Formats: sequence, C-alpha cells, structure tokens
Amino acid sequence: MDRGFRRVSARPPARAGTPRPRGTLRFWPQYVAVSPFFLLFAVFGLFPVGFSAWLAFHRWDGISPVTYAGLEQFRFLAEDATFRKAVVNTIVIWLLSTVPMLVLSLVIASLLNSVRRFKTFYQVVLFLPSVTSIVAIAIFFKAIFNSRVGLVNQVLEAIGLPAVEWLNGWWTIKIVLALLMTWQWVGYNAIIYFAGLQAIPGEVYEAAKLDGAGALRSFWSITVPMLRPIILFTVVISTITGMQTFTEPQVLFGSNDAVNPNSGGPGQAGLTMVLYFYQQAFNNNNYGYGAAIAYAVLAIVGIFALVNWRLVARSEK
Repeated sequence: MDRGFRRVSARPPARAGTPRPRGTLRFWPQYVAVSPFFLLFAVFGLFPVGFSAWLAFHRWDGISPVTYAGLEQFRFLAEDATFRKAVVNTIVIWLLSTVPMLVLSLVIASLLNSVRRFKTFYQVVLFLPSVTSIVAIAIFFKAIFNSRVGLVNQVLEAIGLPAVEWLNGWWTIKIVLALLMTWQWVGYNAIIYFAGLQAIPGEVYEAAKLDGAGALRSFWSITVPMLRPIILFTVVISTITGMQTFTEPQVLFGSNDAVNPNSGGPGQAGLTMVLYFYQQAFNNNNYGYGAAIAYAVLAIVGIFALVNWRLVARSEK
C-alpha cells in the first residue's frame, strides 16, 4: 500500500484568464497605504528645499518677476557685517547655553538615579519645560527679566544689589537667552542621561566602591565613560538645535511696531542667524537673499555638528 503523501500547494489555484501580478505590483495596496506620507514629504519637504536652492541664485520679492543673480548674493553674504554679527551672536549664545546645560543635565541625572522614591514624579517635572510652548516660556522670561518691574531686579534690589538692564546690554541679552534655553532643555537631556544610567550595571559601582573609589571618582571613571555614546548624541542634537535659535529672540525682541523688526534687540545683541534669515526673507521680502542665508546656516550648523561629533568620538577611543 502506498504510504506516500502528496505535496499540497498552499496557494489557491489561479483563475483562468487572470494572470497574477508579479514583482512589486503585488504590494500595491501597501504602497497606496504609505503614499500619503511620501506625497506630503515631497510637497512640504523636498519641494521647499529644492525651490530655496534655486531661489538662492535669483532675486525675488514675492511679486516682481524673478531675475537671475548667480553667485552675487553669496558674495554679498560673505561681506555682510550684519550676518557676521548674527553668526557671532549665535555661537556665543550656543556656548553659554549648551555647555552648562549638558553638565547640569548629567549632574541632575546622577542625582535622580540615586533617588529611591518618587522617581516618576521627578521625571515628569523635569520633562515639563521641554513640552511647554517656547512662546509662553519666552514671554515669561521677558516679564521676569524686565528692567523696571521684573522679578529678578526686584530680588536684586531687595538684597541691596543694583538693578541690571537685562534686555538692553550686549552680554545680558545673551545671558537671558542662554538661561531660557537651558531652563527649557536641561530636563530633557537629564531624562536621556537618566535612561543611560539605568543601563549601567550596579555591580560596576559596587566593585569600584570595594576598591576604595569615592562618588566623584566613580562618576568620572565609570559614569562618564559608559555614557559617552549618549553624551555624543546630546552634544550633536544640542548643537543643531542651539545653532538654529529663532523663537526665543524673536519673541523677546520681535516687535512688529519697531522700525526694524526682528533685529535682535538693542545693538542687535540677540540677532541670530535664523532670525536674520527671517528678517531678510519675510520682513524685507528679499526671498533670494534669505534663501542664500538659509543655506549658509545649513553649512555652518553642519560644520559645527561634525566638529563636535569628531571631538567627542575621538575622546571615546
């Protein structure tokens, strides 16, 4: 008796006269399902990038006919003293905010890691500033650092110190912006560092403690080296976001009633690169020059991000 088994095909027989689709055509329902994302990305992502690249070589005020300018706008950008001032302002604000912010975030994360109770509550409190509207935060800082009725000056006068023109000086404007950015993002980076600390085995710290290492020695010899990949991530992200500062100075000094709106406050001390781009493109209707500024900002941000990445990555070897 034949005990063999027939191999039964799992596929249903195709109907006569209806050939089955081959290759990628078989997955057309899936392609249709994800197509809205790619369509939106093409319209609101790729097209603006390509159009601004084309516009950087042309002159256009939004109404008049477009005229070809070649590299003239980039040559003017290289000689633009206001743009150089915006670059310096951006770098100074970035240094004043990013370096203390990341150090403070790491310290807060280490303290949070040693807490035994209410960890979730502390995490929520730390994360709240990063999900709060930047406009609301900027308005709040503008109020408390007001030169006449601000809370900070009232506290200084109460302890016998002179009031400070926070929103009028070259350095004080940058300090206020740096404090605003630090307050907003220190909790976000602390949560990221805290997640990295949770992945470090506790046995490593116990072994270091048995060898006589104190808390500070364990922090520098264990915590920092094992968090270097995460530190690299936060440094690069903080560089990219910090070099594109816009909303904070725009809300603090972007009054539409001013003669020169979005100029960055007194002496243009708060004028950043992105704010200067916004001023030229949308206040002066100089869209071609604004596009040139945008691509210059892209190049500068890319260079700074690459340099920071190489420095942190080199220290890891």
